[in-house]
Amino acid sequence: MEATNFSSSTITPIGAGMASRTKQHVRLIGHSQPMTALQGEIDRVSRSDAKVLIHGESGVGKEIVARTIHYSGPRAAMMFAPVNCAGLPETLLESELFGHVKGSFTGAYRDKPGKLESAHMGTVFLDEIGEMTLRMQGLLLRFLETGEIQRVGADGGARHVNVRVIGATHRNLRDMIAQGQFREDLYYRLNVIQITVPPLRERREDIPELVNHFLNKFVAANRSPITGVSAEAMKALVAYSWPGNVRELENLIERMVVGVQHDTIELHDLPSEVRAQDNVAFRPRRERRRTVADDLYTRLTEQRESFWATVYPMYMAREITRAHVRDVVRRGLEEARGNYKIVARLFNMESREYKRFLNFLRKHDCQLPFKEYR
Repeated sequence: MEATNFSSSTITPIGAGMASRTKQHVRLIGHSQPMTALQGEIDRVSRSDAKVLIHGESGVGKEIVARTIHYSGPRAAMMFAPVNCAGLPETLLESELFGHVKGSFTGAYRDKPGKLESAHMGTVFLDEIGEMTLRMQGLLLRFLETGEIQRVGADGGARHVNVRVIGATHRNLRDMIAQGQFREDLYYRLNVIQITVPPLRERREDIPELVNHFLNKFVAANRSPITGVSAEAMKALVAYSWPGNVRELENLIERMVVGVQHDTIELHDLPSEVRAQDNVAFRPRRERRRTVADDLYTRLTEQRESFWATVYPMYMAREITRAHVRDVVRRGLEEARGNYKIVARLFNMESREYKRFLNFLRKHDCQLPFKEYR
């Protein structure tokens, strides 16, 4: 397995061409106090077989923390199976987890085991578990209680499997429970051990190390002439709030490596939103009160960036989540008093892009009822 692009870590296989079940070494990048504490917590958790619930903003590296737990524990030689609960509709997610039998639905041309079955004696990582429907939550709860799975379309013949389950979410599940959106019994089943991954803005001293790591990675992959980052550019990178966290930083460094033609990344090479914070003094308390939606909305309405150039690519690259897009849209509706056409103008779109905007919101379940804001 290779490291995922949004991680704050690197995963190096022991030798080329080895099977996915081979034990791997995992190294978290960063030596700040929050990262040292996180690594100590991971070391303790990995020795047990308890269920884990990982909290953290989008892009902080929750999957890498899960991988580290798996590959540091007794199940390391077996499969690590990640499942993106936010990226699949309910029917496909059920099949992905529990498998299906031939003919159970259109396109089911053969029997297929699910991740829970394939990862027997290994670990299943349920990313963005807060996006599961209540029905899927019920199916998962039953599995956690019994250890039994039944493929979609199967007539009896439940199978018993042994997997460690690690969940992750950027959402406040207690608030979701109060709103009737998440099952309380499932929460307590999953929340045996809770780990919180700090956002990048709370461990700024790790940013230079991360920049150098990603720079080395992409320079080698692209045969780039770049040899480093100037002091002024690094200062701006450290000062930036990073709403997309480590994933956003990694994507930015890759973009710089591909686009910059000289040997040093300078301040003027960086995007405007990063350069704008170069001389701003650090104000940690104030920054923690600002949300990802605040930063995005400022870029749209004050820096006059287009929705399609700012929010859309970050969402499609999984640097931000559906909840972040909804928050931005909510801010726009509040200012436009529920008029989506005015929202489109606020977000710097041309009139011909209005239908595209609405289609995007509908497709990704980000359209909010406009009447609430009139």
